[in-house]
Amino acid sequence: MEKYSELKSLIASIEEDAVKFFEKGNNAAGTRVRTGLQKVKALAQEIRNAVTEAKNTK
Repeated sequence: MEKYSELKSLIASIEEDAVKFFEKGNNAAGTRVRTGLQKVKALAQEIRNAVTEAKNTK
């Protein structure tokens, strides 16, 4: 559950930059959103692997 909480926090931290990019056209914020989403992707993959491993050991 720790990784899932970390994922939720990461997504919440991207929200401000997403608003800046989509509503105000701030390109630097768009870069930060893309970077954050790449981290989300990697963390989500870690969670998927952990779930699969736990499922297969039962």
